[in-house]
Amino acid sequence: MSEALTAGVVGGSGFTGGELLRLLDGHPNFEIAQATSRSYERKTVGHVHPNLRHLDLRFTSPEDLESVDVLFTATPHGVSMEHIDAFQDAADTVVDLSADFRLSEEAQYDEWYDGHICPEYLDKSEYALPELNRENLPGADLIAAGGCNATATILGLKPLFDADILSGDEQVVVDVKVGSSEGGAGASKASSHAERSGIVRPYAPTGHRHEAEIEEYLGVSVSFTVHAVDMVRGAAATCHVFPDGPVSKGDMWKAYRGSYGDEPFMRTVAGGGGVYRYPEPKSVAGTNFGEVGFEIDPANRRLVVFSAIDNMMKGSAGQAVHAANIALDLEETAGLDFTGFHPIGSP
Repeated sequence: MSEALTAGVVGGSGFTGGELLRLLDGHPNFEIAQATSRSYERKTVGHVHPNLRHLDLRFTSPEDLESVDVLFTATPHGVSMEHIDAFQDAADTVVDLSADFRLSEEAQYDEWYDGHICPEYLDKSEYALPELNRENLPGADLIAAGGCNATATILGLKPLFDADILSGDEQVVVDVKVGSSEGGAGASKASSHAERSGIVRPYAPTGHRHEAEIEEYLGVSVSFTVHAVDMVRGAAATCHVFPDGPVSKGDMWKAYRGSYGDEPFMRTVAGGGGVYRYPEPKSVAGTNFGEVGFEIDPANRRLVVFSAIDNMMKGSAGQAVHAANIALDLEETAGLDFTGFHPIGSP
């Protein structure tokens, strides 16, 4: 497609909104038409995102949406469901990065969130993660990006279901480590540097909302714990799986190659040489790549599955752009086919 498509970003002043603007700025098929922010209305985008100072663009009010081809909405939970009619009036395709349309049933929102005010949209939405839902994305007009912790977990475990190593009845224990950017740009006591620096803090020992996505899209209940750790970008999931029968390394390699061998943004890293022998957030920081890997513990009849993503890229903005590319019949890697840095400090 040679003609540029117009794109808008609602909530453009947040961390994820800034990441969307960065990706759209470098995208060969998109032209940024609008970025909204209540707090920074009339301020330049570069005032908030210093890496985007070259953009001749100012934040506008979210009440004054321009008509665009694609609208990316990077809003807190609950906002998009209140304004979805206005969003769809403004754009042919809406890609929402909140939790508002990730789940398919109203009862799930009653259980995991605070209910849903427009459940009629839930069965119209498509989950954005292409490695899971690629076949349903072409032509979709409402797309919901997955949660970063759920994304990391799903990517790690999905090949075991694809290969029938897991059926969904097994015990699965998941421990996720996440960076500070997951908490968003809003300040809090817990996110201040003095409190956040140097920590390995369990902040969701049980009952994390992303369990709902994992259960829906993989069909397995997980024992799920999330730790906040001293990094800026990244989500790393370690999954402890106890299958019913013996599983060999050959079985595992076959499963991961079968699921991800043709995927442009997935890499399998499982016990090779060098320093980075398993998935590591630093290896994918700033990129749309996801890394997955595994190790076998035969003495305990356990599989240990690792996965790592950049929470703001593969876990949010990158996933959203990737899904939009597929929905609009663009080259799926457009605007995303760049590598990360090495060495790099805290991602």
